[in-house]
Amino acid sequence: MALDTPFLLIGKLASQANTTKDTVRHYDQLGLLKSRKRQAGSRLYTEFHPECIERIELIKSAQAIGFTLIEIKDSLNNYYDGHVDIDLQLTLTQQKLAQVENQRANINVMVELLSERIEILERMKADSDYEFDVEICKKTIPVQP
Repeated sequence: MALDTPFLLIGKLASQANTTKDTVRHYDQLGLLKSRKRQAGSRLYTEFHPECIERIELIKSAQAIGFTLIEIKDSLNNYYDGHVDIDLQLTLTQQKLAQVENQRANINVMVELLSERIEILERMKADSDYEFDVEICKKTIPVQP
């Protein structure tokens, strides 16, 4: 980080990156952002490199497709250090896709189960003599490997 680069205070960074100061603090604490400390009188300020705007955009993009902040950290820092391992990134992305596909399958089962319950409840509402089948309420999502 060059010393002549105009660093940003947290409010300015949050505003330019369209996020909150709390988010910036959280990302900084996790080591996702590059910052430095500056003493001004009795106050200690944290200043952020302008590249942090792009970093925050990349973080939010990776989060949007399911990656956690911990999963993002190493890849992001390696990218900015110029050490991107394409094979590792491909493996991690394939694993994330498999995880999301499993979640989608679970959601599809949930939709079916909820639809089935709605249908039964509507029948019960329309027909007071309808026998409630408690087994319907016991159905769960099958565990997938």
